[in-house]
Amino acid sequence: MASSSAAIDEQSPNSSYWTWKKHDFFPEISFNSLSDYKSALSQIFPRLKDRLLSRSSDSFELVELKKESVNPMNKCLTWWDLIWLSFGSVVGSGIFSITGQEAHNHAGPAILLSYAISGFSALLSAFCYTEFTDEVPVAGGSFSFLRIELGDFIAFIAASNILLEAIVGAAGLGRSRSSYFASMIKNDSDFLRIRVDSFAEGFNLLDPIAVIVLLVANGIAMSGTRRTSFLNWLASVLSALVIVFIIVVGFVHSKTENLTPFFPFGAKGVFQAAAVVYWSYTGFDMVATMAEETKKPSRDIPIGL
Repeated sequence: MASSSAAIDEQSPNSSYWTWKKHDFFPEISFNSLSDYKSALSQIFPRLKDRLLSRSSDSFELVELKKESVNPMNKCLTWWDLIWLSFGSVVGSGIFSITGQEAHNHAGPAILLSYAISGFSALLSAFCYTEFTDEVPVAGGSFSFLRIELGDFIAFIAASNILLEAIVGAAGLGRSRSSYFASMIKNDSDFLRIRVDSFAEGFNLLDPIAVIVLLVANGIAMSGTRRTSFLNWLASVLSALVIVFIIVVGFVHSKTENLTPFFPFGAKGVFQAAAVVYWSYTGFDMVATMAEETKKPSRDIPIGL
């Protein structure tokens, strides 16, 4: 394994980070010619069977796949960085935007219990990620873990869900920021959005501010892990201060009569809200994908999660 790492370090030390080749998009020989493609079509069912039944291995994920990278990842993160990456991934638009909505529609004051139920579920997931990341500290995260334990097909489904989670989470982030900016200017969260009457209701509000927010956020993320971690730390501290402010002001102006009835919609409403507010916890699993960039993953990843 040490020799493999040395080989990776020797690969193109001066090559640019932003490089790609035809092989990156068409890695299979089936794309070399029409005859190769026809031959590959005849192997669909045997290869599908292989994908359903085959399993990856620790050594393949840790050694062989790393050889595909021209530039090895820089181990620059510590447990401190991972704690704030977890915090920044979890605490954000979800907590600020859907808590009131679910308290009003489903749980009432029992939204506290909804968050406790979702938090316990997220904690169990964090324990699983901690164990797997300690054994297989690679950038693939749950995709790599499932390739080893359950095979390529289940890993593919998990990877699709991870992409969906990231897309939905990013959309919610951009949308929430747009609403915040609009509320600062005017008491209308849709003030900065563009209405298109020819589109269906619910899909007829274009949100250029949300697009700009996501472009800026992704630009920062692409600039480097260390710089992103520092900026995330600052943003997380700001979010923590906002939450503390809300708690203090809430206690000062709270009225006990608002806590009754505590279960306006019963246990069903509590669990319905729990299913929705779980979105507020999504993102902590992204820390598992930072294993290759962590100095001591066996120690730092569990602390961060």
